[in-house]
Amino acid sequence: MARTLGVDLGSRRIGIAISDDKGAIATPYAVIERTSDENDARSIAEIARLENAKTVVLGYPLMLDGSAGHAAMVTEGFAEKLKQAGMRVKLFDERLTTAEADKKLKGRGMKGRARRAVVDKVAAAVLLQSFLDTKARK
Repeated sequence: MARTLGVDLGSRRIGIAISDDKGAIATPYAVIERTSDENDARSIAEIARLENAKTVVLGYPLMLDGSAGHAAMVTEGFAEKLKQAGMRVKLFDERLTTAEADKKLKGRGMKGRARRAVVDKVAAAVLLQSFLDTKARK
């Protein structure tokens, strides 16, 4: 089975997580500093090729009431760039994933930029694990 990438799109950084070969476990993978949508999409597609990932699960930042705001529209545009880079993309509700990742890292002694980078890739792993768990229940 092909692996899946989880992508937490931020304005400054992109958190990336990857699944195991069985599609059961998500692991934090990397953080990419944002440059442009085109370059970032190509970087993600390259990681996917290197890791034999066929699908990208892109965090879809819906509002708490479930509606799509400005951030969701930005994400939809980025999803198109990923598709143009040859990726299969699934949008998945990411509400509260960063808060959950932050909670998981409490008390680990990290501060500043290093902590933010870890939070971004852990948020991607939380997102991807939620997707994998939902898929497993079907």
